[in-house]
Amino acid sequence: MAANTGNITLSSTPARSRGSRSPTPLEPLIFALVEKSGRIPFAEYMALCLYHADYGYYARGRARTGIGGDYFTSPDLHPVFARLIARQAAEMWELLGTPPRFTWVEMGAGRGLFAEAFIHWIRDRRPDLFAALDYVVIEATPSAAAATMERLCSKELDQSVRAASAVDKLEPVAGCFFSNELVDAFPVAVVTRQQNRLREIYVTAEDGRLCETTGPITDSRIAAVMARYAPGLEESSRAEVSLGAARWIRAVGEKLVRGFVLTIDYGDLSTWLYSPARPRGTLLAYQGHTASEDFFASPGEQDLTAHVNFSLLIDEGRAVGLEMTGFTTQERFLMALGEGNQFADLEDAEATEAERLRAHLKLKTLISPETPAGMGALFKVLIQHRGLNPLALTGLKYVHNAV
Repeated sequence: MAANTGNITLSSTPARSRGSRSPTPLEPLIFALVEKSGRIPFAEYMALCLYHADYGYYARGRARTGIGGDYFTSPDLHPVFARLIARQAAEMWELLGTPPRFTWVEMGAGRGLFAEAFIHWIRDRRPDLFAALDYVVIEATPSAAAATMERLCSKELDQSVRAASAVDKLEPVAGCFFSNELVDAFPVAVVTRQQNRLREIYVTAEDGRLCETTGPITDSRIAAVMARYAPGLEESSRAEVSLGAARWIRAVGEKLVRGFVLTIDYGDLSTWLYSPARPRGTLLAYQGHTASEDFFASPGEQDLTAHVNFSLLIDEGRAVGLEMTGFTTQERFLMALGEGNQFADLEDAEATEAERLRAHLKLKTLISPETPAGMGALFKVLIQHRGLNPLALTGLKYVHNAV
């Protein structure tokens, strides 16, 4: 779930020797799988690293975000991110006709920072919506969901909140499915072109270390995605394919009976994502706020992430009845939501002058496309809808791309 928001020099070293450090708890399990079959697809390796029930990155229970973690997310920077999206949620509720129940499903709730700021704003500013709010938290592991619920309970914000283990466990939803830096964490197949043929990257072992090799495409759907979105992949170049992203948006679309899907993540439309400017693709490892291409360095103890193909989300959503509402950058989305009241949601009434200055600097990080750490242009916002007539949302006032 981490984005490369700076100019980071990446190492092309494929892996570290096992002898140079202690193996992670997950590592022997991966070696056993590799030794049994000779190799495993990179997508399988990535799934183990991130989601193994005991030793996966998201099951370890340690802080992943913030100063003590491996990367920052928008909710880590300032509550204004959630407050502005709460404004957009209120407008969505109104466009649905202010139903007595408005379900907001946050997928990948993390530490609960977004939920805390979002619910707090709605409780204080829109008590009418708060009375209708049904907030659902979905997290990959029970411990993470429990931590979010504990945070909200400690803030006395848990009255309208419940947890679910997966989208398919929900009843039909009228409201909004929301995610921020979720889809980038789905395992990806890594594809390259060798001698004018598509080949897939596999993980194998050599001289006591994990390394990569190539083999045939494991799933015809991977080849179909490449044919549709990256037909011009050049020799020796790489690209990632997330079949999980396609399954996810279909599952969400099938559960949504009326309302919206709001997806925020780093990535782009396929025209820009799969380009000669990215010959090595977008896959990165993150640990201790440092990015690298050393994907085998610490299995289960570093984040693995790839940019999102928003064209795939749009097309797969349409296949299950999700209509395109709009696509823009985080900069333009947040600017449109905040300009109406000159970002009054940024400052707390009791804030000191120094705190106000820090808040403005954090807002600049959220929206600026120019600073090295700026998230404004790197992060994209996709909104889809079902059961509504064509409409205009405030956050889409400055539409980035016509799709």
